[in-house]
Amino acid sequence: MKKFNMIDEEFICENCNKKVTKLNYTARDHCPFCLYSKHVDINPGDRQNKCLGLLKPIGIEKYKNTYKIIYKCSKCNELHKNIMAIDDDFDKIIEISNIISS
Repeated sequence: MKKFNMIDEEFICENCNKKVTKLNYTARDHCPFCLYSKHVDINPGDRQNKCLGLLKPIGIEKYKNTYKIIYKCSKCNELHKNIMAIDDDFDKIIEISNIISS
């Protein structure tokens, strides 16, 4: 069973260089502006992954009453999924979902 370590911290996005603030209801794991993430965890919040590649959003999938962003690591090509956050740019979510459906 996966362990979850709650880490909700501010960071500067390595893709778009915008300042990303804390989410304040769960762990922040991606940029709400460009939706990129960073390959830092093996288990959520453990910061044990040595890859450190950028996780590019490549797709969207329905998950319960929300969506998951599907990522592909630009360094190791591993696929990863994160639940979208309430402050994510929904236009970006639609843009990514349209890429895979066309």
